[in-house]
Amino acid sequence: MEQAGIFDNLVSQPLAARLRPESLDEYEGQEHLLGKGRVLRRMIEQDRISSMIFWGPPGVGKTTLAQIIAHMTQSVFINFSAVISGIKEIRNVMEKAELNRQIGQRTIVFVDEIHRFNKAQQDAFLPFVEKGSIILIGATTENPSFEVNGALLSRCRVFVLQPLSVQNLSNMLRHALESPKGFGRQKVEVEDELLDIIANFANGDARTALSTLEMVVLNGDMEGDTVVVNREILEQCVSKKSLLYDKNGEEHYNLISALHKSMRNSDPDAAVYWLARILEAGEDPLYVARRVTRFASEDVGMADPRALEIAVAAYQACHFIGMPECTVHLTEAVVYMALAPKSNAMEVAYNTARVDAMNMIAEPVPLVIRNAPTRLMKELNYGKGYQYAHDTEDKLTNMQCLPDSLLGRSYYQPTEEGFEVRYKERLRQIKEWKRKHGAKI
Repeated sequence: MEQAGIFDNLVSQPLAARLRPESLDEYEGQEHLLGKGRVLRRMIEQDRISSMIFWGPPGVGKTTLAQIIAHMTQSVFINFSAVISGIKEIRNVMEKAELNRQIGQRTIVFVDEIHRFNKAQQDAFLPFVEKGSIILIGATTENPSFEVNGALLSRCRVFVLQPLSVQNLSNMLRHALESPKGFGRQKVEVEDELLDIIANFANGDARTALSTLEMVVLNGDMEGDTVVVNREILEQCVSKKSLLYDKNGEEHYNLISALHKSMRNSDPDAAVYWLARILEAGEDPLYVARRVTRFASEDVGMADPRALEIAVAAYQACHFIGMPECTVHLTEAVVYMALAPKSNAMEVAYNTARVDAMNMIAEPVPLVIRNAPTRLMKELNYGKGYQYAHDTEDKLTNMQCLPDSLLGRSYYQPTEEGFEVRYKERLRQIKEWKRKHGAKI
């Protein structure tokens, strides 16, 4: 046991830590799970808990809820981190948990950010969950269907935790001002309107709300023995809205999806809005430029071949200039994509061909178009009968390029959009010429 230092009493925990609830009655939010008669509350109160996973955004109380469960069920609570815990550490803890089980003591192992554990680490929990040595509670901001091993997921019940409402956060802020564990021992004057602004600013995140309140109170004006927080102080402490965005989380993909689908729906205003949301949240502009480049071929394609040029140019501009100046280049690219004629013929062509390629993986290349760099290959008729299109008057030949089993397949189906009308007519002319000259198509 470490000896306490003389300055230890001067070091206070953050407000969010001091106000961490210790019971379900103190816990704010998640009424759909913890309201009177709701499933999770019944499981806890009846002491019938099993391994579970809490899935929800940051700051909604996943860790706190796990601690409350351990306290109410009189279980040993072990907090695990993916960053510092390897297979060895997991097994050591599991052995201790097994010993606890043998003497009738239940162990709850809380695994924060379980999605960061690799497959081997997740597998290490499995035998102990199966035989009941531990109750596993995992917390994740990611969809567990994608990030948690199927075998482990099948043995856990998933509970979805929702972002806290503005009312939930306002209640927490008022409690923080009144509670002795918060600012209840001080005289603090904050208008209700300002508390509601902080609650809205927090965007469903309790930590953000409490940290913001702590910041404004600590920077408030002293008027006698009272700390006064006004709008000016709040604006100074919170210079810009904190956007709910995790580059590795679900919201990241939601926003990118919103951008992509807005461009696909030819809505430049929505596309620019989502672009701004993404960039102002701190996303790498090169990542956005890569997604726009993908869009240029996936959703515009031959309907406007210049779209790909614009997208690549935007990527290069972002690389040369960087944020914040490159925002205008990405805006130009995004607006161009939104206004461009749309065709998914490239995407459809590849995906259709991919199915045939995967199902007929060993289909031999026709001899006529095989490479023949050696004498032996030539003797085996590699390349025999090859027709060089440039040597013909029409720059076309009747040579067969598809395997026999795939004759008649048509992967590229031009639309009537934009420039693709032109290419559709050109393709019709090519196929008509080949039919007239005896090609098998």
